[in-house]
Amino acid sequence: MFGNTLPPHIIAPFLFVFCLLFLLPGILYILTLQRALERCGPVSRTMQPGMVWLLLIPLFNLIWNFFVVLGLARSLANEFARRGIPVPEPEPGQSIGMAMCICACCGLIPVLGVLASFASLVLWIMYWVKIAGYSQALAQSSATLVSPPVNP
Repeated sequence: MFGNTLPPHIIAPFLFVFCLLFLLPGILYILTLQRALERCGPVSRTMQPGMVWLLLIPLFNLIWNFFVVLGLARSLANEFARRGIPVPEPEPGQSIGMAMCICACCGLIPVLGVLASFASLVLWIMYWVKIAGYSQALAQSSATLVSPPVNP
């Protein structure tokens, strides 16, 4: 029974590759979401920035991702409105984020799951880039608000 287990020197490289391929991008993604929420003022937030870390819980993250996408979209919309920054969509990132969440859930369906998972991966990257852009816009906006005017 125990004679067929792999030795640690074989398992360790596989764990390392797993972490690099799956866990590291996930953590960087969550940090991006958290940073975007932190750049929203407390009055604009519909969820606390630390709540995005619940996305690390397997299977639960399929449902929680819907809440994160909706909460982040509302928070960003509130913050852009509060600062008077025009934004191209009323709920920033919500449409692509919801499509990502739906495709991720459809990834559990046999046969269709392969295509849905691939679509979810592509949408995940697009959503990540979009949220990072909105976060950067908030960071630049606050930098211009804080910096003193330049006298000619």
